[in-house]
Amino acid sequence: MKAPSLTIGVEEEYQIVNPQTRDLESYISRLLAQDHPLLHQCKPELHQAIVEVATTVVQTPQEAREQLVALRRTLLELTAKDGLAIAAAGSHPFANWQDQRITQLQHYLGVRDDMGDLAQRLLIFGTHVHVAIEDRDFMIDAMNVARYFLPHLLCLSTSSPFWIGRKTGLKSYRSAVFRGFPRTGIPSTVGSWHDFEDYVETLVKTNCVASASKIWWDVRPSAKYPTLELRIADVCTRVDETIAIAALWQAIILKIYKMRRDNCTFRVYPQMLIEENKWRAMRFGLSGNLIDFGKQEEARAGDLIRELVEWFVDDVVDDLGSRQECQYALKIVEGGSSADRQLATFDRTGDLKAVVDQLIAETAEGVLAAQPRTPPPQPAMSGAAPA
Repeated sequence: MKAPSLTIGVEEEYQIVNPQTRDLESYISRLLAQDHPLLHQCKPELHQAIVEVATTVVQTPQEAREQLVALRRTLLELTAKDGLAIAAAGSHPFANWQDQRITQLQHYLGVRDDMGDLAQRLLIFGTHVHVAIEDRDFMIDAMNVARYFLPHLLCLSTSSPFWIGRKTGLKSYRSAVFRGFPRTGIPSTVGSWHDFEDYVETLVKTNCVASASKIWWDVRPSAKYPTLELRIADVCTRVDETIAIAALWQAIILKIYKMRRDNCTFRVYPQMLIEENKWRAMRFGLSGNLIDFGKQEEARAGDLIRELVEWFVDDVVDDLGSRQECQYALKIVEGGSSADRQLATFDRTGDLKAVVDQLIAETAEGVLAAQPRTPPPQPAMSGAAPA
């Protein structure tokens, strides 16, 4: 089994917001028409009020952070020219999906035709993290094992407690909206890379999909790169939250590899059990319980995340140089996720516009004051799916 290179690529989807109305603004065409060297790492998404950014291929979470800071800063500066801003949250607190304009590109118009109102309703924003695994059979093995930790990572990223002006009662309503699409959620176990190829081939031959890019599982082999792509996370409001999740994802993959190399294993749990934990993560986030399937007991979500950080990946984070980034997850546990902070602001003010103001401010935290660094000209890890 060949050791994976574990290079990283991170994608984030941002809201384009009018700070006066606090509503979304259909601005992507004007944004991308501007002249800036980093705009080649930005792309449109399904709705015109969304901009997606992608880092280049990097070795470390620290390099990914430098690029995300530079990309956020660039977008803040470019949108500010027209009195706009960007905000990072899995859903907008009060914008109505029925009022949004679809991006007039054939790919997105095709998604709208294929999915109908499910596509129009997909006004959600996510974080995707690619980690390179060149051995395809190990990629499938790693996917089967790593599924267990997906609800943990969702808890850390939850940032979508509101939908069309209402408290939803969920910390990640984005996850509920995305369930409407086919081929989403926690995947079943896959026997081998050959089995995955057979699955994709069957879908293509029977006109279910044009390519593997239309498989939108919470974790999937990328259709474009030799990477295992984490897709379950809401977009993170603070850049350090994104980097914590990217660092943990990289560390989880390395730990699984080392266990396999040393003829050890971590139990592969059934999809139906992991879906129970995903529901709990969607509903309660860090304030609820997850299930420790090994013990068949409930435990505080924060305690199981602490176990992930301090036990499961602790012996590999120094190899990766990412101890600080992984430890940041414990700060999220202590201080709450973006969803927790949004709800606290709304409970204090009763004003969803105050929530938008908070999102704009937190999206810019540690960004505008940082010094820019132009990344090397490498291929961007841009995603192919509208989510």
